[in-house]
Amino acid sequence: MDFNVKKLASDAGVFFTRAVQYTEEKLGQAEKTELDAHLENLIARGDCTKNWTEKIFRQTEVLLQPNPSARIEEFFYEKLDRKIPSRTTNAELLGQYMQDAAKEFGPGTPYGCTLITVGEFQRRLGGAEREFLQMSAINFLTPLRNFLEGDWKTISKERRLLENRRLDLDVCKARLKKAKLAEAKAALWSEEVDKAEHELRVAQTEFDRQAEVTRLLLEGISSTHVNHLRCLHEFVEAQAAYYAQCHKHMQDLQKELSRCGLQFPNAFAVNASTSGVSAGPSPLSTATLPEVSPPSRPPNPSNALESSTLKIEEVKPPATGTRKAKVLYDYDAADTSELSLLADELITVYTVPGMDPDWLVGERGNQKGKVPVTYLELLS
Repeated sequence: MDFNVKKLASDAGVFFTRAVQYTEEKLGQAEKTELDAHLENLIARGDCTKNWTEKIFRQTEVLLQPNPSARIEEFFYEKLDRKIPSRTTNAELLGQYMQDAAKEFGPGTPYGCTLITVGEFQRRLGGAEREFLQMSAINFLTPLRNFLEGDWKTISKERRLLENRRLDLDVCKARLKKAKLAEAKAALWSEEVDKAEHELRVAQTEFDRQAEVTRLLLEGISSTHVNHLRCLHEFVEAQAAYYAQCHKHMQDLQKELSRCGLQFPNAFAVNASTSGVSAGPSPLSTATLPEVSPPSRPPNPSNALESSTLKIEEVKPPATGTRKAKVLYDYDAADTSELSLLADELITVYTVPGMDPDWLVGERGNQKGKVPVTYLELLS
């Protein structure tokens, strides 16, 4: 107990001395040994690397796991050195809910059958997401964490030790200076000067040795950058593979849904004046994705009223309700009542009472005819 008290008193004395020394340096009343420019640059570069690595690490954690409660749970598992339990992804949970709902609605119904199909692909997306999260955690997050919790802690420890050596050196310099002043006044060579010079040589040696150790550690930051560069490439590769899997799954899902042959009401026919509603495929799902085949040709109208009363050559455009449309795919007219289309051209379209909702009347110059809605992107 006596030893602990003495150590505590000694540490308190050192802390007080350091505080006084720092204050005098700030006020310019004490000499301060400056580090060489190369070491100063290495220290600044190390601090910059640490700060940005920490920010990238934290934000990557947020990207991979947006739920803060889940991140806290994973943090405690890591600190306790226990395996993090596998967590169901949101897409997998959604897929499970869809398939459970299909059982309630009846898997034989169109809605239930579609729920089963979409649910299965949602579970595939969730599986791809889990694989991406695991790969990113191993190949990217772990090296960044190892640097922050391992290498940087060692560097920080050695830097604190270097600062202590610098302060000791400055104390020895000040002590020698005072001894020489006292010697000059007494006109004698005192033992205090010899002792102060010896302490200064020892302090200088320890300072130089610690500066070299710190310099070598900080120069290793270059190797850290190379390692993090490799990890960054692996992270990008994992992202690319994940998004490619998602793209493929969604393309396969679209093909599965197109085989169902379900037809849906045309919102344009319900309200022709509504702006910003596209009855055809969106530009993102058709124009920007590769290898997207045009939709199947809609069935010819079988409505008795339309076939008996609607004659294309006699149809007149309404005073209001006409819109411009961009053609998404080439289309060959099946008969004289239809209008052939070329991809990317603009035509005027409108609907008339009694017309099948899967078709619109299209005009291009003096040409007029029925056009399928699924081949168009309606513009405002």
